[in-house]
Amino acid sequence: MAENSRRPELAISEERPASSGVRPLLAVAKFLKPYLRVIVGALAALVVAAGATLAIGEAIRQVVDEGISADGSGNIDAFFLGLLAVVAVLAAATYARFYLVSWLGERAVADIRNAVYSHVIGLSAEFFDYTRSGELQSRLTTDTTLIQTVVGSTASIALRNILLFIGGIVMLVITSPKLTALVFVVVPVVVLPIVVFGRKVRRLSRRSQDRIADVSALAGETLGAVQTVQAFTHEEPHRIEFADTTESAFRIAVRRIRARAMLTAIVILFIFGAVDAVLWIGAKDVVVGTMTGGELAAFVFYAIVVAGALGALSEVYGDLQRAAGATDRLMELLTVEPHIRIPEAPIRLPDPPRGALELEGVKFYYPSRPDDRALDGLSLKVASGETVALVGPSGAGKSTVFQMLLRFYDPQEGCIRLDGVDITDATPKDVRARMGIVQQDPILFGASARENIRYGRPDATDDEVRAAAEMAAAAEFIDALPQGFDTFLGERGARLSGGQRQRIAIARAILRNPAVLLLDEATSALDAENERLVQTALEKLMADRTTIVIAHRLATIKKADRIVVMDAGRLIAEGRHDELIAGGGLYARLAQLQFGMGGEDTTEPTALAGE
Repeated sequence: MAENSRRPELAISEERPASSGVRPLLAVAKFLKPYLRVIVGALAALVVAAGATLAIGEAIRQVVDEGISADGSGNIDAFFLGLLAVVAVLAAATYARFYLVSWLGERAVADIRNAVYSHVIGLSAEFFDYTRSGELQSRLTTDTTLIQTVVGSTASIALRNILLFIGGIVMLVITSPKLTALVFVVVPVVVLPIVVFGRKVRRLSRRSQDRIADVSALAGETLGAVQTVQAFTHEEPHRIEFADTTESAFRIAVRRIRARAMLTAIVILFIFGAVDAVLWIGAKDVVVGTMTGGELAAFVFYAIVVAGALGALSEVYGDLQRAAGATDRLMELLTVEPHIRIPEAPIRLPDPPRGALELEGVKFYYPSRPDDRALDGLSLKVASGETVALVGPSGAGKSTVFQMLLRFYDPQEGCIRLDGVDITDATPKDVRARMGIVQQDPILFGASARENIRYGRPDATDDEVRAAAEMAAAAEFIDALPQGFDTFLGERGARLSGGQRQRIAIARAILRNPAVLLLDEATSALDAENERLVQTALEKLMADRTTIVIAHRLATIKKADRIVVMDAGRLIAEGRHDELIAGGGLYARLAQLQFGMGGEDTTEPTALAGE
């Protein structure tokens, strides 16, 4: 495989180009397409509501000119009942429009959130090297909320006011061409500030969303590690940093608000100033008899409708600009392609699995550290059922081997085979389904103990979950919890001790029953008594199963079929403990540093515990 010179999948940057206008909102259309009937219904209700609104102007003209005149006094009841009927139609159409567009907004945003989450959770590990989880959370919540506002409200308001504006202009021309001509004189004057300030609002909205994402990311990072923050008495620096970040977001938000407020104020001033001038001229026409009072009243109504529609459109345009920026950010995520790809014609792994592994000339560097090889031509064969211990100083590449076996990354050179199949020719899901991992710092989810164990095999029965917990020496302390196996463990298992979390993770791996077991010294956080219990369970689990252990303790190392010594991403030596001690070299020096001359595991893991 050729050297990899790819750029990161996504590096969040303020320098990324922003699309012009509200064009990014067109990307939302594909999420609306399945609900065409709802859209048609909403548009129909929208047209009826706009038509009813415009009909009110004609009803007002008739009421003024005929209904309240001496000749039309007998029809006054009919005129006002007719006006009431128009208002009733307007109310019903408005209800239908509001319900349908609100439903559409909620539905579309739910689909967008699902699409973005489903896409992001399947991206390669490289993507998460460059992207903070807080940034992703901001996009999934704040940005989608802006889109929901547009689809479920703003778009409807925009279309309604466009119809009212166009219809109002038509009715103005019909009512009084002379006065309408005066209205048209001021339209370009009103449109110009909308365009100028609208662009500024969009630019500031994008920056505002980025700053809000920074706030979310910082809060998520520090609150997720609050015990570390407090242990190092770092609360005050983080308070200052968070305050600076929120203040930056506030300053940009104020600039955006000022621009939107100025836009609205200018539009109101220009529009209603023009209306005042037009009414002044119209009043003179009524006095000289070239225009009836009803026509002037209708013209006033239509002028207000047109002015209100244009004013609302100026407000709406600001919302559309903000939503366009949010859509841009979300679609940016959806365009990211995972580097770990599913082959067009994937090869199925042999069944039943054997768990044989082979790394051949594997070279790899993390994209975030392109000048530092994590693995440098590593070749290693692990036979089916063999237990191999990986030892070496920090940075030797031991954890990277795990990352490569799980296909979180693919090698830039060389290949990795599982049961004789190059794992890049199989689907990542099939490869990972044959792996089970217990990390030194286990990850638990905000769920019950039962659900955390069942994470290893979702279709497992309650009896199988309990059996796995008993093998991992976890059943006793789980039963002692307030609701037993159904007890909520807190975020990241915060309600458990480190050793208890590790036993839950071991039970999860036991339940998975994998062909290849990856252990990052799974017993390192346990006390002596529980370590013996879990070690016995692990030995049963490891029997006739391929196991690779990142070994920190001498007891684990001695029980391995083979010890592989790594340094700087290369295999330095391999063999049994006594053979490697006798041969001197790196392993002997590490053993001396950790265990002393007698070779006894009497100290805490240090040199052999590196990554």
